[in-house]
Amino acid sequence: MHTLWSFIALLLYLLCAGSALALAGWLLTPRKDRGPAARAEATALILTAGWALSFIGLGTSATGTAVLLSFANIAWFWGLYRFFAHDGRDRIGAIRSVLLVLAFVELLQIALLALQLPYSGSASIAQSFLGFEATLRALASIGGLVLVHNLYAGASNAAREPLRWPAAGLTVLWLYDLNTATVTYLSGTHPDTLQMLRVVPAIATTALLAIGSLRDGANLRFGPSRYVAFRSFSLLIIGGYLLAMVLVAQGLAYAGGEFARLMQLGFIALAAAAALLVMPSSRLRGWLRVILSKHLFQHRYDYRAEWLRFTDTMGRAGPGALPLRERIVQAVADVTDSPSGLLLVPREDGGLTLDTRWQWSQVEVPTEALSTAGVRFFEASRFIIDLDDLRAGRVEAIPAAAHPSWLMDELSAWAMVPLVHYDRLVGIVVLARPPITRRLDWEDFDLLGVVGRQLASYLAEQASQDALGEALRFDEFNRRIAFVMHDIKNLASQLSLLARNTERHADKPEFRADMLITLRNSADKLQALLARLGRYGAQGNEALQTIAIEDVIARLAERYRGQHEVALIDLTPCMVRVDREGLEQALVHLVQNAIEASDELSPVILRQSCEEGRAVLEIIDSGCGMSAEFVRTRLFKPFHSSKPGGFGIGAFEARELIRGMGGQLDVESREGLGTRFRIVLPLAGTVEQLRSLKTTKTEVAQ
Repeated sequence: MHTLWSFIALLLYLLCAGSALALAGWLLTPRKDRGPAARAEATALILTAGWALSFIGLGTSATGTAVLLSFANIAWFWGLYRFFAHDGRDRIGAIRSVLLVLAFVELLQIALLALQLPYSGSASIAQSFLGFEATLRALASIGGLVLVHNLYAGASNAAREPLRWPAAGLTVLWLYDLNTATVTYLSGTHPDTLQMLRVVPAIATTALLAIGSLRDGANLRFGPSRYVAFRSFSLLIIGGYLLAMVLVAQGLAYAGGEFARLMQLGFIALAAAAALLVMPSSRLRGWLRVILSKHLFQHRYDYRAEWLRFTDTMGRAGPGALPLRERIVQAVADVTDSPSGLLLVPREDGGLTLDTRWQWSQVEVPTEALSTAGVRFFEASRFIIDLDDLRAGRVEAIPAAAHPSWLMDELSAWAMVPLVHYDRLVGIVVLARPPITRRLDWEDFDLLGVVGRQLASYLAEQASQDALGEALRFDEFNRRIAFVMHDIKNLASQLSLLARNTERHADKPEFRADMLITLRNSADKLQALLARLGRYGAQGNEALQTIAIEDVIARLAERYRGQHEVALIDLTPCMVRVDREGLEQALVHLVQNAIEASDELSPVILRQSCEEGRAVLEIIDSGCGMSAEFVRTRLFKPFHSSKPGGFGIGAFEARELIRGMGGQLDVESREGLGTRFRIVLPLAGTVEQLRSLKTTKTEVAQ
């Protein structure tokens, strides 16, 4: 049996040395993503491999084996120090001082070994040194456990995923050393079995470090933490643990014999397993965080730190800064550690539409992201919705209009935060699910509500600035109208001069010919000018006529034959009551824009159908597309042109012409994919019914 155990121990120590050297070699490869602790980890692993080989060659009681173990522990302390360098805490004097003291404790271990060399044959002197060795080993282990706890507890939720593996590995190693030192001190003898089995936690530490190193490293971003309170709490836990260890070890001492050793081994195994379960458990640590926040802090959030981060996010400027609306989404997402989000803003026709994506390009959002009824609910309640609560059926008082089906079906969508400014909803931020999901509580709702109101004021201020800029542009437009009036004045002067000359030269054939040409040109110029100006007047819809819309579309496609391919799809005969000239003008604007945005070999598609008393016409291109921000803020605003020298009124004029006929113009566009304009016009019979209903209502009101 002894030979079998020796063979198993040999295999375990060879496995420890080989795996440690392999991982150290991988960490030392020249790559930038290894992290600041890679060299320190590799050094500790090499020394651990040396300790394992020394055990095989010299045995557990050899001085060289013990010296290599102390140097390996010093290297692990160096690695722990380099983990603190991720957020700059390695520059904190207290942390450096503690680590230096722990390294000094290990050096004292080596000094004790050196002092024992002249008295290696004296059992009484070796027994007197045993208590000092166990005490120093326990102090080093306790210090390491305290620092590991503060390293992990001070990390944000997003950063704990890559940190949990090295933290768990170091916890296993020093927890085993602490148990061994406690048993040694209380029993007064070397527990040879425990010392021989130290290779098991060494292998476990190597495996955990390998798992953490081979996983894709997350961007370690540490948030502000109250680590002093967490350190005190960790000291209390360790003190309670030591007290329990004393009681258990004392009970084991009474048992005596080989039975005591078996119980020691079982206890060590259970303690290591408990540590492995507790340290990676996000649910248990989240529960601990809530308990500590409730009973040790007045608030769960550090509001000063949250406010500083919020102002830093919103106050960024310069060429590298994100646009304002993306920063608004980011500011809300930072509160809950959400990785991405959306901003929905009001449509001119009611409801909300997608305005901005922040790091969330996968989700598909319909044109009407939220209905008018949903907008009214948020304006009245200012309710922050936890979508997981709705999916689980824990909340029932929220109408279906406030949580549309596309959001409920998108499982990565987590919460909806309304931005309300003076009882008016100016936007909604949809947050993606954070790496560690939790239920929102009352403090989340309070903080998100305050942040939402502040961000609503930013949006309202931007809207005011946009309105002021638009007013200034209209003022510029009025000045341009002065030039039009100047042209009219020139035409009037020309006609007056022509009238005076007619009195003198009316009998001359040449004069009469020139006079006819001048009159015809002047009349054409005036008619074109009046027609253009009249389209924006109140009487622009008086000349409506019933026409076949498919004829207008076919005529439009014929117009562009030879210039660019315009493909007609699914033309359904439909009779609509519209201003034919105005409809043609609107279609020319939209088709021309589609042609200019498309490649020469990419056709522009015209699709037309009839559905539910309406004629639907779509103009589709596969050009460069437009961003949601451009569609919302500039596409249908006058004087915003993407073409050099353009007035920027083509899309605006097309929409106003369609609206003047009782229709509607919508647009869907994705950058890099293309654009689809959708025109909806009522059929001729539907127009007459609406007019009749409107007349009846007017008579009843009178």
